[in-house]
Amino acid sequence: MPKITPTLDLERNLAAQGFDLIVGFDEVGRGALAGPVMVGCAAIWARDLNTLDVPAGVADSKMLTEHRREAIYDELCDWCAAWAVGQASNAEIDDWGISYALGIAALRALEQAERRLGLGNGGARPWRVGAILDGPNDYITKALGTFDAPDVPVPAAVTTKVKGDQHCATVATAAVIAKVTRDRLMVDLAHGNPQYAPYEWEHNKGYGSAAHRAAIAEHGPSPLHRISWHLT
Repeated sequence: MPKITPTLDLERNLAAQGFDLIVGFDEVGRGALAGPVMVGCAAIWARDLNTLDVPAGVADSKMLTEHRREAIYDELCDWCAAWAVGQASNAEIDDWGISYALGIAALRALEQAERRLGLGNGGARPWRVGAILDGPNDYITKALGTFDAPDVPVPAAVTTKVKGDQHCATVATAAVIAKVTRDRLMVDLAHGNPQYAPYEWEHNKGYGSAAHRAAIAEHGPSPLHRISWHLT
């Protein structure tokens, strides 16, 4: 099967519709048993698309080795006009359910990215933000304006794209940034507290490996486990 290389085709299509800022989104940690879910966003200005190239080596984060993701992380962060990673905690996932938690995490990321670009500073210009979200379900718009949602300066018009992390450069970039960010957090948690050592998060990153499930069966869930999930 030939390798799919991400392009900027959908980003250019959104720019042609009049959007000023294009933001790719992807999630990581949806299926984990422990730790937060995270949604990364990578924002580029439409005005830069004529001179912007797809970063070398970018691909769906699941298709890259951990070493390769780490190696291109800084390059991808520099490629964006702004980037951010929002998260929802395991407790929030238990309280809200995973879909709403993903929406809030995405909006937290979007708020950070927009404020870094000055979109929250007022001004006469009515900025338009177009988003590309990996997958078939627009959980971002569903969470917008809810009680738990942050005050996003400019709400995004969301386009969903199945396998967007394989086809769209901004989504692929967001995927890698989010994956590296969450992996680093899970390793730090595993090494930072002896309470978490039995679960081997430095290896499984909170996902349901056999060793992880066996540790839960032996020691019980930790404060960072999603207790509403089937853990063993």
